[in-house]
Amino acid sequence: MTTITEAEIADIVIAYLNDKTTREATYTELVKEIPSRVQLSEDDLRRSPTRPNEAIWKQKVRNITSHKDSPGNAIYEGRLIATPGGLGLPHKSAAA
Repeated sequence: MTTITEAEIADIVIAYLNDKTTREATYTELVKEIPSRVQLSEDDLRRSPTRPNEAIWKQKVRNITSHKDSPGNAIYEGRLIATPGGLGLPHKSAAA
């Protein structure tokens, strides 16, 4: 069975944040919302070997911030920003 990728989770987060006027959400809010937007596999729901109190898919939500300096990451690419306790969409530039 396959697991959801960090990139797939980032795409779900971006879609969710685009629906919010604040354009930001806490990790707690994201963890609550994501399962309503995607079918998670049994492997996604397994306990993380490195974070025993967390499912593998939840760890991947937090990894978006942890891996922010890695090419291919949504923060690295400028599609998301790290916020205190969560993630957000980049601020829109003012039109000149």
